[in-house]
Amino acid sequence: MRAVLVDPSAPGHLALTDAPGPTPFSSQALVAVKAISLNLGEVKRARRSPPGTLLGWDVAGEVLEQAADGSGPTPGTRVVGVMNTGAWAERAAIETAWMAPLPDSVSYETAATLPVAGLTALYALEQAGQLLGRRVLVTGASGGVGQYAVQLAKLSGATVTALVRRAETADALRAIGADHVVVGEDGKGVVENSSYHCILDSVGGQVLADCLNLVARGGTLVSYGISAGTEVTINAGEYFRTGRSNYYGLYLFTEFGRRPARDGLRVLAGLLADSKLSVHIDATGTLAELGDLAERLFNREITGKAVVLVD
Repeated sequence: MRAVLVDPSAPGHLALTDAPGPTPFSSQALVAVKAISLNLGEVKRARRSPPGTLLGWDVAGEVLEQAADGSGPTPGTRVVGVMNTGAWAERAAIETAWMAPLPDSVSYETAATLPVAGLTALYALEQAGQLLGRRVLVTGASGGVGQYAVQLAKLSGATVTALVRRAETADALRAIGADHVVVGEDGKGVVENSSYHCILDSVGGQVLADCLNLVARGGTLVSYGISAGTEVTINAGEYFRTGRSNYYGLYLFTEFGRRPARDGLRVLAGLLADSKLSVHIDATGTLAELGDLAERLFNREITGKAVVLVD
């Protein structure tokens, strides 16, 4: 099969080549990949992985062979799924607990954006419980996770503030439900609408430090990214005196032990089918162009999602 493997000499450290097809375990279905979505985390991983490594998380496609243990969808079923590695190819072996049937009204291209971005947003917001009438802050809101988080929080009845670095993304975020959009490099600009029952942070660094002191009593801050840096200095006294506030570190693949990916994917695919969610796909390409798209994503030249369509 054709697959995109790590190649340090190629754009994005990725090149299209021939590779052996996957051999599914008994709990995995063999899927013909139709669309792939790129995420910054895997694009960064490509730059530090050994040559010849097959990466990739997000998949939408059609089941070719049902899992040998009888679980999961049957051949011919359209599905959306997530993998811890192996999606950047024409075929993929996916755990049936990590995939869900895809409604006919949802395209493969759109569905491919759901797994990592959509599940991260959904599972992060769940940590804060009831959001009706609450205040929610989403940092890095112009990215894939951020855009889904803004919409899901608004659907839950929250008042949503979005923090972004670039002013040109503000109108798009208001269009999908953000009540307030703040442009800035740190968390100081979001004080006006604080405190927040739920904060989702993908930035880290000074933004995370600022946000920790904006959590409401009994509220939750969920950290799922560190794009601005890993070092954080906080005023511990201010934080603990808030009382009953929670700091939750979310790494998506460990969340599946709490709630299988198929559960969240069914919810998200249903919301897309009902036109209650939308996604901004900023760039598309073929398998041969995956490395170029990865390079653009790494350089922050893509807002929203980048999707690869597989012939």
